[in-house]
Parts: sequence; structure tokens; C-alpha cells
Amino acid sequence: MQAHPPTMQSPTLPPPPIGGRVLVGGRRLFVHRSGEGSPAVVILPGAGAMALDYLNIHDGAARVTTSVLYDRAGTGWSDRADLPRTSTEVTTELRAMLQVVGTPAPYILVGHSLGGGFARHYAQRFPHEVAGLLLLDPLHEDSPKYWPEETRQGAGQLEAMANAELPPAMIEAYRALFEQKFRTWPDQVSLALVARHLEAWRVGILESMSLDTVIAELANGGPIPDVPLVVMTAMGIDPVQSAFAPEAVQQKINDGKRTLNELIARSTSRGRHVVLPDAAHAWMTMDQPDAVLRALRELLNAVRAVDGSG
Repeated sequence: MQAHPPTMQSPTLPPPPIGGRVLVGGRRLFVHRSGEGSPAVVILPGAGAMALDYLNIHDGAARVTTSVLYDRAGTGWSDRADLPRTSTEVTTELRAMLQVVGTPAPYILVGHSLGGGFARHYAQRFPHEVAGLLLLDPLHEDSPKYWPEETRQGAGQLEAMANAELPPAMIEAYRALFEQKFRTWPDQVSLALVARHLEAWRVGILESMSLDTVIAELANGGPIPDVPLVVMTAMGIDPVQSAFAPEAVQQKINDGKRTLNELIARSTSRGRHVVLPDAAHAWMTMDQPDAVLRALRELLNAVRAVDGSG
């Protein structure tokens, strides 16, 4: 396992349970790096998610190459930032972080949901630094065309949600959910992760307020490089979301995602689309980790076969 780069403790956040923080652009970002080899895998969380939500995927990737988990500014165990942020801000910060921790390009970017949009934008901006892409229900510039009317919320509604308070019963329900989802994580990680999610539940709402801006950046960003690509679609129904999106609405969302993700996969000569029937969008790396890791190894093998390092 590689040694972590020098880190500094934030005065406003407790220390992370593993990994550490590095100074990037005046802010301390949480980074956890493991494994050895190239190309490095870099995992970009979805809106409101945290790096350590993907610890199972990170640990699996680190068995075969270098893997990097990180929290972008304003999320997880990284320093606070004004949210929402543009994709240009996020991808510039990501590139600087990878340089600070001494992890050279090219990378296999693993992006989930909003993180998938950031991964695609990074590939648009810095195509020679991307060796492969694993996109898990990614945000796309055409995503709004596939969203059912019932799910469309204006900035005012999102702001109202962010300013609300969660009822105690809902907090306890979320606590039980997170405890169940992270039950196989090491105890010191799962306990800290559940507590941090309950403290920072508004982050996902605040990050989602940037969707229109990020979509415009993707639309104007040009093509992604023609690299090995796997797009995965979660088709499961999430019972936790039933209070916000009934099963019929979730099915519409899933049908739209499947159509769009198939188009994304066909946008490169080496793209492939994988449907996960028993995985819910928010939990696909926990519901189907073996499938995600198989796709990641497939990409790694394809990249190494081309550059002769396999």
C-alpha cells in the first residue's frame, strides 16, 4: 500500500476515520489513496454522497492498481465551500488534487450520478489524461429530456428543502438505513460515516442546485475521448425514495436512464452498456459491487492491453 501524502487536520471538522486531508487551492480535501500501479482509478461521488460510501469499490480496485477516493470541497470530510459549484470548479480542483498527491495521468474515472457528469466534463477538458470511463447512472446534457415531469423541481423548491429541518423520526429512519448499507465497512468507518451523513444531509440538495449549470457545461464541452467506456444503469426500485417518487415515477426515471445510457455507450467505439436490474440508483455500488468491480477490471485490462502494460 502506498503511503498517504502529507495531510493537515481541519479545525472545523473531526479527523476522517481513515485517509487524511491535503491542501488544494487553499482548502483541505479528504483523500484516501491505496494500491499500486497504473492507470490509477479515481472515484467521483454522486451528489450528497461521500468518498467513503465507495470504500468497497476502492478496496477492490486497490487490489489491482492505484485507487484514489476523495471528497470535493463542501462535501464529506473536506473543507467547506459555497454550494452549488460549477463543473469547471470541481474538475479544476480534482486535477490539482491529483497533482498534489502525486498520482499521474492517465486515469480511469469512476463517476456516479452527478459525479458521472463531472467525470465526463473532466474527459472533455483534459482528454489526454483519461484512459477509461466507468459511468454509473451519469448526469448527461440530455438528462432533462428523460426526466418525468413529476421529478422536476425549481431552485426555489430545492432551497426550501435545504432550509427545512428533518423530523426526528426521519433522522432515525436514515440512521437505520445508513447503518444497514455500511454494515460491512470497518466499524470505525461505518460509525463515522453514518454520523457525517446525518450532519451533512443538506449537501445533496445544495449540490443538485447546480444541475442546470453543469448540464450547460457538458453541452458546450465537446466530445469525450474515444477510450474504453462502460455505462451502468440501475433499474431497481428504491423503497426509501417511495415517499418522494412513487414506484411508477421511479420506473419512468429508470426507463429514461436506460435509453440515455445506451446512447452514451454508443457514443464511442469502445463503449458498453450494462443494466443492473436489482440495483437502486443511490446504492448501486452497494447493491451490485461485484458487477461494478467486474466492469472496472474490464476497463483496466482494456487499457493495459493497448499500452502494453498488461
